[in-house]
Formats: sequence, structure tokens, C-alpha cells
Amino acid sequence: MMQSDGMMVFDRALVRRRRDRAAPGLAGHNFLFEHVAAMLADRLLDVTHRFPVALDLGCHDGAVARALADTDRIDTLVQADLSPALARSAAANGRPTLACDEELLPFGEGTLDLVLSNLSLHWVNDLPGTLLQIRRALRPDGLFLAAMLGAGTLAELRTALVEAETELTGGASPRLSPFADLRDAAGLLQRAGFALPVADAETVTVSYENAFRLLADLRGMGETNAGLNRNPAPPPRAFWPTVAARYAERFAGPDGRIPASFEVLFLAGWAPHDSQQQPRPRGSASRPLAEVLGTVERPVRQ
Repeated sequence: MMQSDGMMVFDRALVRRRRDRAAPGLAGHNFLFEHVAAMLADRLLDVTHRFPVALDLGCHDGAVARALADTDRIDTLVQADLSPALARSAAANGRPTLACDEELLPFGEGTLDLVLSNLSLHWVNDLPGTLLQIRRALRPDGLFLAAMLGAGTLAELRTALVEAETELTGGASPRLSPFADLRDAAGLLQRAGFALPVADAETVTVSYENAFRLLADLRGMGETNAGLNRNPAPPPRAFWPTVAARYAERFAGPDGRIPASFEVLFLAGWAPHDSQQQPRPRGSASRPLAEVLGTVERPVRQ
């Protein structure tokens, strides 16, 4: 479920340290960031607007800038990341870059025309507050377009973790961070005041030789569990081999490889502007809905 206002779910300092640690070797593990950045770029190209000033919020090592290298829709792309090490890595492309916290945006009201975010907002504690800050930073008719991991992410690994820990210790503790639900995320767009909000999801499935290769990629991306409720005690020696065995038993295909599912939530919304399409007033329809749908209107039983 989506966290409520003021609720602390993630250790943001730990998220930053893990991103800093991942920065030097991220190029060997950033396939998901690159893939989803390309998906975001495709969605942006469906929009006819031009954006003088855009922000890539949670830029990692500049995947969005690479995906947008051939477009002329953006005049200036500013990059920002929670991790100073990743911000320095992204800055190598010559674009203006800063390190900043998504929960405390250093941008004035109405200063941006476009805010993009690629697989970063799922680590935010105050997502309602962050979305509100983004909407305020956008000029009227500015666009917010983001991708974040959703609740179906790593469902196979979550199952293997629970089964292995239950088998070895008789119980299970949180081993993966919680992710947002699509319906909740869509509702937060409306709550933050975005016009024409749209939310949808796509699942990206990656094939691995074994669970250890998946875990290495998660560490290499800086995407391992940073929940405040994580168990700080080291697991039994047999824990990770048991996880790998259960993962393979439950999910391996005929070739012996295992799937890892990443549910990607895509969120889009506009800063309100008078030129945007507006809903018609209630009761203004000229034809009954039943007639439009080709059905028969029946009274509600009391």
C-alpha cells in the first residue's frame, strides 16, 4: 500500500549511500534504467509540446539524457539525483546537474516546463508532498512524466525469500522494500492537483541464470532493501542458497533460467492551464447514457 502522509518507510540516508556505492560500476548493471528511460522517451515523443526547461529528477548516470539525445523538444535538461556520486557521473554529459533530495526540491514555483523521473520516486517517503512540489515547480501547462516501480515488482524473489526464511527460522521478516500500488499512485496525481492525470503499468521481465545473478544486479543498481523495518540481523548461513533453490524450484523455465518481474508504473499529469480540455458540467449530456451504450436503462431496486 502507499504510505500515508508523514510516514517514514525508507532510510533515505541508506538509499543515498547505496547509490553512491553503486555509481562507479553502474554501467554494468543499469540495463533497467536504460530500458525504462527509452520507454519514457517514446511516451514523451507522443506529446507535441516543446519544453524550454526540463528536469530529470533521479537521473542516476544520465540514462534519460541518453534516451533523449536525438530529440529537439527540450532546450535545456537539468539533471538531479539524491546521490552526489551519481550526479557527478551524470554531469559528464555536459548538462547542468545537481545533487538534491526529491522530498526537498530546490526549484521555485513555475520554473520548469517538464519534469521527468526514471525509476527513482519509489524510494520517496512523502510521495504526496513530492508530487505537490513538482506540480508547483511546473509552469502552467507543464508536463510531469515519471516511471516508478510498482507493487508487482520482484514477486518471484519475494516468494522465494518468504519460503526460505520460513523454512529456516519458522517466520519471515521484510526482505524487500514496499512498492506503490497503481490505483494509489493514480489517486495521488489528482490529489496533487495535476490536470488530465493518467497512470498505467507495464511489466518488464528479465531472465537470469540464477538468483545470485539477480541479487548482484540489484546491488549494482543500488536497489536493495532500504526499508526502515528491514531485519538488521544477518540471516543464517544457509539462507541465500535456500532462497536460490526455492526460486529455481518455483519459477525456473525449461532452460533452467529464472524470471524476474519489474512492474513499472507510468504516471503523467499536467500543471493546470485554461487551454486544457475541461470536463463538461454535470447534467449537460444531450443523450441518455443507456442510448449511447445501446442498452436499456433500469431503475435501481430499493
